[in-house]
Amino acid sequence: MTDRQDAEGAAAQDEQLVTADWRSTADLIDGVVVHEVRNVPTRNGITTEVFRQDWGIVAGEVTHAIHVHFRAGAISAWHSHREKTDHLFVVAGLLRAVLYDDREGSPTRGMLNELHLSHSRPQLVVIPPRVFHGLQALGSEPAAFVNYFDRLYEYADPDDHRLPPDAPEIPYRFVP
Repeated sequence: MTDRQDAEGAAAQDEQLVTADWRSTADLIDGVVVHEVRNVPTRNGITTEVFRQDWGIVAGEVTHAIHVHFRAGAISAWHSHREKTDHLFVVAGLLRAVLYDDREGSPTRGMLNELHLSHSRPQLVVIPPRVFHGLQALGSEPAAFVNYFDRLYEYADPDDHRLPPDAPEIPYRFVP
């Protein structure tokens, strides 16, 4: 037996990530939605819809939106909201979003989702209340995203609840 045959025998086959029509095969945390949208090349550049009410993925109404710019390699983890739903849309760079379901009574409690999001393949990710999430800008370039909510930010009483990136309650570690 040659060394090549030994390496081939030891290699693990990749698991299926997408279907033939490029839909993700990943199981998602209960209530998480990943809605793929398409870039539309125009004579002036590229147009991308980041939200439409008729997509039917926002239960109430959009009341507040923010734009966040992450330095290359930046990590923001962990946080959740008791009431607000996040609607995350990457507009530049490459972002890792890790979601952890710690909701009591959830059918997916204890489940992790690791999503790689990019402006090159636009997706709107809906993160329900009480699902912890952390974000990391990947690569050597900054990343940016728009996040819009179904509730206003309350300056005097923020609906933001945080754990450190290495919180023992969440079985995931971001690698710089």
